[in-house]
Amino acid sequence: MSTTTPDDPDTTVEQHQHVNSNRSSYVHLLAGGLAGTFGAVLTCPLEVIKTRYQSSKSSVSKEYNHLNLSSSMSNTVTYNMRRSMPFSNKRPSIIAAFRYILKYEGVPGLFKGLVPNLVGVAPSRAIYFFAYANTKSFLVEEMERETPLVHVTSAAAAGFAMSTCTNPLWFVKTRLQLDQGNLRAMDVVRNIYRQGGLRGFYKGLSASYVGVSETIVHFVIYEQIKAQLQLIQASQNRASDDPDLFDFLSYLGAAACSKSCASTLCYPHEVIRTRLREEGTKYRTFLQTFRTVIREESVAGLYRGLLTHLIRQIPNTAIMMSTYEIVVALFSTSTATTAPSTTEITTVQTRKVVLKQVDAEANALNEAKT
Repeated sequence: MSTTTPDDPDTTVEQHQHVNSNRSSYVHLLAGGLAGTFGAVLTCPLEVIKTRYQSSKSSVSKEYNHLNLSSSMSNTVTYNMRRSMPFSNKRPSIIAAFRYILKYEGVPGLFKGLVPNLVGVAPSRAIYFFAYANTKSFLVEEMERETPLVHVTSAAAAGFAMSTCTNPLWFVKTRLQLDQGNLRAMDVVRNIYRQGGLRGFYKGLSASYVGVSETIVHFVIYEQIKAQLQLIQASQNRASDDPDLFDFLSYLGAAACSKSCASTLCYPHEVIRTRLREEGTKYRTFLQTFRTVIREESVAGLYRGLLTHLIRQIPNTAIMMSTYEIVVALFSTSTATTAPSTTEITTVQTRKVVLKQVDAEANALNEAKT
């Protein structure tokens, strides 16, 4: 006659923690991918206009004739744009640029680069949020508290990982967005490989690394606002794992505020990265491009397309972050851990508040006894 012994409660809890830890990682991957995809599709036209503003060979003005295109439509477009736009130095407004692209390139012109964007946005955001969440969890566990330093380190690690893995896709996307003809993604890939081999796909990577500073500023501000929202939530005795309209609007506002500050402070790297990715230009390295733009266009040249960038980036980031938080919250509700959870939040004012959740382990043991 065989006998069975009940599992050790500590071992069971540890196993549950391990399973839920793995589930949490996949949740962050899924949430990041969905959030990035929604944001990319909805704001693609603004990104096309922004990229063309940033370029030294503007594709929304008379400077069309400077572009080195291999498209069969390039000559026709150049001729029409010269006749339609009598000015040479003044760039058109966002509405005017939108109309010109729509008129001469059609609706597809507003969505150039969307395919590599969609191919890259899900894995890039997934990589970013996965690296951010896991680095943050590791540091919080090691330091036993959540501080701005944890947010900075996590954002930096996530930014470097994402930039290194996905730079080739963004390079192809930029080249497509600067083209006014019917250039295909495979044509761009072949041209880049023929001119520079595999290393050619990593032009502009140095600017992307500098751009990590933007994500650091963004997440530091965002996490502090989020901490304040959690304090308000706790003071109102509202469940943190039960998302509602207030949570959605709160995350929306927090993401928009933090991203607008970060984008304004760190925008020049965007212009430099676009210049480095142009075809057949004089721009070679990050510092050389920085000095060249300052010398030829003054400081204002480093902020070309900033307004379009903000108009696009703020709603894009707001959509992305709010979608990410809601997806994580929804999946966390259905896969809630059975281990006791205690989270310490350190705010900008150096106040420490301990948010205690229900001791699920004790409840489970009591139910087992009864």
